[in-house]
Amino acid sequence: MSDTNRLTEWVINEIRTKYPGDIALLVAVEGSSVNGDGHSEPFDYFVPATERGNELAQTFIIGDVGNDLYPRSWERCERTANLEDWATFCLAKGKILYSRSKEDEEHFEMIRQKLFANLRNTEFIYKSALERLDSAMDMYRTMMFEDRLYKVRGLAGFIHYFLAMGVAYLNNTFIAESGWNQGMLPMCAKWKSLPKHFLEYYESIISAETVDELRSISHLLIASVRQFIAEHKPQDITSVKQPDYRGLADWYQELRTTWNRIYYYCGIGDSDAVFFDACNLQNELSVISEEFDFFNSFKVEEQFGFSEMDLLGVFDAGNLEPLSKRAAELEKILVSTIESHGIKIRRYETLEEFLSGNK
Repeated sequence: MSDTNRLTEWVINEIRTKYPGDIALLVAVEGSSVNGDGHSEPFDYFVPATERGNELAQTFIIGDVGNDLYPRSWERCERTANLEDWATFCLAKGKILYSRSKEDEEHFEMIRQKLFANLRNTEFIYKSALERLDSAMDMYRTMMFEDRLYKVRGLAGFIHYFLAMGVAYLNNTFIAESGWNQGMLPMCAKWKSLPKHFLEYYESIISAETVDELRSISHLLIASVRQFIAEHKPQDITSVKQPDYRGLADWYQELRTTWNRIYYYCGIGDSDAVFFDACNLQNELSVISEEFDFFNSFKVEEQFGFSEMDLLGVFDAGNLEPLSKRAAELEKILVSTIESHGIKIRRYETLEEFLSGNK
């Protein structure tokens, strides 16, 4: 009998003699061994059925091989199926070594099939890819204020890893499905579609020698994956609401004061005072015109069909007239769009007119 089988038998005997009824499953993850170290093959994790079952957890070394017998709850398995836990392969490639009951095996398989269904769901994987992009961008922001090479190199590696997860989802697969032991390059090369220069950028990260190189490559990598994700945006997302032009009118009525302030400060030539209002309005305009809102969240559920709404591109501290003119142009586009959909903007010339119409 091999050492792998003997170790598996030992764990199962521990469960049966010390934790009967406390452990639902013992699971291995095949294909994770490197250089014959048996990693995850005698076992990888167990699913506790009770709080006491968590006491089975332990780590130890046999020869040169470290072993981690750790708990993965049913709740965590559900999160994995929903792509919220990044170790997707632990569920997808899990092999049951021991089960408390047939029902536990069926429960595990049901969760696994949910994962596969989610990977086939265009809307779901698009959203999940955006979330991985968001995580990568957070790491990039941290990188920009870090000067230690080892820190920056580690961030660059994880930026690529999280982006690779998003790219894998859009290929209806996950990291490690096509071979964890081969390295990232041959694994990613097997996917049917990749962002431009995705593999080349990763090779450049591996060979980069300076902080500046790593920052530059990471920026290019993020930009490439962002474009790739945008190209995979579902054409028909049934869960997305139809544009609410009444809501757009309410939004405009609330923001009308911001336009007034911009016109006023431009008129008196106060670039300091107008700058923040212009930044605020630009963010609001970006939310309704682009598919990404990087200030708040990635989800913009209602699209109004606007093209890119560029306000700050014309900002010139020495000449604010172009900013005022551009603000007026964008306001005209908004008002025209709202009114063309049969929505009347609630506009009153005086307080008396408002009070008269709202008795």
